[in-house]
Amino acid sequence: MRKLLWVLLAIGLVGALGYVTVAPWYVDQAFNRVAEPPPYEVSIKARALHDQLFVADLHDDLLLWSRDPLKRYERGHTDLPRLVEGNVGLQVFSAVTKSPWGQNYVNNSADSDRITPLVIGELWPVRTWTSLRERALYIAERLHEAAAQSGGQLVVLETTGDLERFLARRVQEPTIVAGVLATEGLHPLEDSFENLDVLIDAGYRVLGLTHFFDNEVAGSAHGLERGGLTDLGRQVIRHMEARHIIVDLAHASPQTIDEVLNMATQPVVVSHTGVQATCLGPRNLSDQHIQRIAEGGGLIGIGFWEGAVCDIEPAAIVRAMRHVVDLVGIDHVALGSDFDGSVRTKFDATGLELITDALLAEGFSEAEIRQIMGGNVLRLLRETLPPGRSGGD
Repeated sequence: MRKLLWVLLAIGLVGALGYVTVAPWYVDQAFNRVAEPPPYEVSIKARALHDQLFVADLHDDLLLWSRDPLKRYERGHTDLPRLVEGNVGLQVFSAVTKSPWGQNYVNNSADSDRITPLVIGELWPVRTWTSLRERALYIAERLHEAAAQSGGQLVVLETTGDLERFLARRVQEPTIVAGVLATEGLHPLEDSFENLDVLIDAGYRVLGLTHFFDNEVAGSAHGLERGGLTDLGRQVIRHMEARHIIVDLAHASPQTIDEVLNMATQPVVVSHTGVQATCLGPRNLSDQHIQRIAEGGGLIGIGFWEGAVCDIEPAAIVRAMRHVVDLVGIDHVALGSDFDGSVRTKFDATGLELITDALLAEGFSEAEIRQIMGGNVLRLLRETLPPGRSGGD
């Protein structure tokens, strides 16, 4: 009997070891797919222009996965070496803390979570296994630790002072990259208003209200009720504006979008989305919402995956961008890749020059391309980040 118990224990240990060493790698490989591996071919004009751009992307879920952000990998979409090769100057890194089993674009409940086994398998701290707030705090720690270990190549931005010092440095050091922290939904509040300041003090500067399910703050475009802001949600919006934190309406229900825009006094973003005019879908923006977001000075990040633009080709991404520009002007469109967000894209971060090439082919001027590829994000951050200095650089 004792021998049998030891055998069963050994089998259990081997199984657990296999789970933590193989399963996270397999999930990452399966969920974050690249249809065409590098290298990528573009026109000589596009490559020359892309090398001169400041590229900024509004949404990346890299920090969910068990990859060292500072090392280059053959799987997934991003890491610091690939961001540098793609000439990315600024990347918004989002914290995914909960996602339902059977996730879909139509209706999801908040009763299940497929992130829990992933964080256990990736050996996140035990405090994160049962707390969404702790997951968000751990993700913030991961970005700050990566920056501290990068020798200055990765800088976390928290204030306008951080941003201006980073831009001044980048003139002489063109391969440095700035990171900004964001949330994929505000369920890490765990129904406590006090936790909002906890997230902000941890460095979060872009806060998405919802993800794939309704939460205690607002209705999701993919939830069961798809309602608007709750009383807590309205309190959250007012406090975010008081602390100069950017509201992200990605995944928000139409009612939530309307109610936020009715009370917002500062520009908002939709970090990763598509538009109904070029790709019908429950999370893509109507012309009315595009116009209202633009009227407030906001910014729309166009995604790179099929659910956003009904294709993964650069031309489809640019087609959505063209619609936004024709509708509300050049100042309100940006990149919203959703890299490493459990999506399939045409290219990884090293292929962002394909967007530059497609923008040229669409007839955009070099000045317009500079705005779309990063200039508009810089303008928004200058207008909305908390003022002053911090220790971020």
